[in-house]
Amino acid sequence: MNLNRDFWEEKYKNGHLKWDIGYISTPLKEYIDQLEHKEIKILVPGAGHGHEVAYLLQLGFKNVYVVDLAKQPLKHIASVCPGFPKDRLIQADFFDLKQDKFDLILEQTFFCALLPCRRADYVQKMAELLSPKSKIVGLLFDFPLTEAGPPFGGIKTEYETLFKPSFHIKVLERAYNSIQPRKDKELFFIFEK
Repeated sequence: MNLNRDFWEEKYKNGHLKWDIGYISTPLKEYIDQLEHKEIKILVPGAGHGHEVAYLLQLGFKNVYVVDLAKQPLKHIASVCPGFPKDRLIQADFFDLKQDKFDLILEQTFFCALLPCRRADYVQKMAELLSPKSKIVGLLFDFPLTEAGPPFGGIKTEYETLFKPSFHIKVLERAYNSIQPRKDKELFFIFEK
């Protein structure tokens, strides 16, 4: 399976966006709601329609960046967030991203959209992009990994093995506030560099 730019552009073009719930997911919303410092530098990789991005901007966060392989989601974010700086809507392969360090990276259905063979690369790139003592926060699917995807699943012990060498696992637990279709299928996490 080749999950390249053409693959994702086709998904957006045809409206095959089963991962897009149409609004910010409750676990991420509640996490963002408790953030006090609006000046932190935040990255949202593979943001899709950018519900998290729009919510961050609505709350007054000023230093938000988006990277996506496909052009269409970035165009959508620009249309729903007209004041969003164009230079912070980055069309690129996440693994090629060359940016300054971030204080927070929000994970929402990006990890599960990558081929499982890229997961170690994901961890390495996250560690590279984060400032010391910064963190990745988000959701990981909690169902056995299969070859069918995306989304590709995984389980808690696999995530621990993958992330522990590079991150302090502060939180990795079943999300209590998942939306109904994802109930008991998501792990909320906070991994600190």
